[in-house]
Amino acid sequence: MSKPAFAVVVERHGPTVLRVCRAVVGPDDADDAWSETFLSALRAYPELPEDANHEAWLVRIAHHRSVDLLRRRGRAPRPVAALPDRPSPHGNPRPPEDALWAAVAALPERQRLAVAYHYLGGLPHAEVAALIGGRTDAVRRAAADGIAALRRAYPEDDG
Repeated sequence: MSKPAFAVVVERHGPTVLRVCRAVVGPDDADDAWSETFLSALRAYPELPEDANHEAWLVRIAHHRSVDLLRRRGRAPRPVAALPDRPSPHGNPRPPEDALWAAVAALPERQRLAVAYHYLGGLPHAEVAALIGGRTDAVRRAAADGIAALRRAYPEDDG
């Protein structure tokens, strides 16, 4: 069995990686994290073993690229001398799913990361624990608490 072409790997796992990036860095920086993930993956792909789990490998790379992006964002200069423009009286229309991403972003960091890597990235709790630190049962609890908070924010519609 040989490795699939890299384009096939991108097509197959790109949406999962984008969801993970959105959950970790937010919708504004997700595209940058996604691109950096696949640039890094492209460089490393020739050395990847044939039997590797591509999805888990890409989610792990996405984690590292997302953390790098968050660190860069934290060090970026923020001008404060200029006043911001006045908000539009018409609001800022965005797609309805932005409310969900805002709820995910509002979760405590460990819950947000546990939800992103387990539910969006498909990693087992043990691998999530290795990525973000801590014990497997603590990560399982953080993921469950995060999902419970999202369910409270978005109850199922019975109608």
